[in-house]
Amino acid sequence: MTNYQLPITKLQCPNCGTNVMIGDRFCEECGTPLAVTIPNAGDGCEKCGAGIEAIDAEGYCSNCGFRRETQTGDRIEITIESNLAGISDRGLRHHHNEDYLACAKVEGKNAYVLVVCDGVSSSQKPELAAKVAADKASVALSAAIQKGAVKSAEAMKIAVGEALLSVCDIPYINGGDIDPPSTTIVAAVVVDKMATIGWLGDSRAYWISPQGSKQLTKDDSWLNDIVCSGKMSETEARKYPQAHAITRWLGVDIGDHWHPSIVNFDIPGSGYLLLCTDGMWHYAPEPSQMAHLVKKKADKDAVEVSRSLVEFALSKGGHDNITVALLSV
Repeated sequence: MTNYQLPITKLQCPNCGTNVMIGDRFCEECGTPLAVTIPNAGDGCEKCGAGIEAIDAEGYCSNCGFRRETQTGDRIEITIESNLAGISDRGLRHHHNEDYLACAKVEGKNAYVLVVCDGVSSSQKPELAAKVAADKASVALSAAIQKGAVKSAEAMKIAVGEALLSVCDIPYINGGDIDPPSTTIVAAVVVDKMATIGWLGDSRAYWISPQGSKQLTKDDSWLNDIVCSGKMSETEARKYPQAHAITRWLGVDIGDHWHPSIVNFDIPGSGYLLLCTDGMWHYAPEPSQMAHLVKKKADKDAVEVSRSLVEFALSKGGHDNITVALLSV
């Protein structure tokens, strides 16, 4: 199973060799316009027939002014407090939002929970997988921290385990070329000045501050696995179309590899904890790039900073669903 598996028809980007689907107008990996496209009834303006390039970031057609109907889940904004918020946006190229997020402040504790999930497009019901996983993980993390019976790392394992069970409970058709419901997950719980991050897949967590910024997670991807094995250099591995294929996820077919990677991060001072899907970090993968975007809105509250990040990704093409969750510390 891979993040860009194409169950029906396979094509490759002429520039980078990444697998693309018939109907795609741009390569999701490098943004190259694709010469071979087959129009889809869901693309572009539903009134005048103008192409997807005529639709602006707010859904209006620049040709006739018609606004395409917004589906439930296309845009989600969550504000818990001025320092904790998140946004999930469909983007400009996908017909559905297969991302989801959840944020919470733990009652009676100086603690916060953030969860971001990216449904795997090659699987069945990816949008539902992302939603149930994010909701279940958030509730489980909040409950565990509130009770105080376990440490944060153990709470993270429990929460991811419950998220997995919720995904496995989604009905699906067994067999064929489409995988069972699946999603990536990255979750964080912050208690006082300690952040615990858990993840499976390629959704990321960053720490951004005036003193320095870093990526806290490491993508579960074919590229990272092959480089860590010593079989290829990173430069060599990036040439392969499966370079960004994920190697771990939440789903019934993950087997015994569902346990999340976990890191504890001692927050050194003021800054931002950012969780996001690849629809965001694709356009600013380096911590310094992400920090530059966040610091431009450093005087704003968390939801305004989140909006600015999403708008940046949309301005760069919005090739994928875009989700960010942000805690200002």
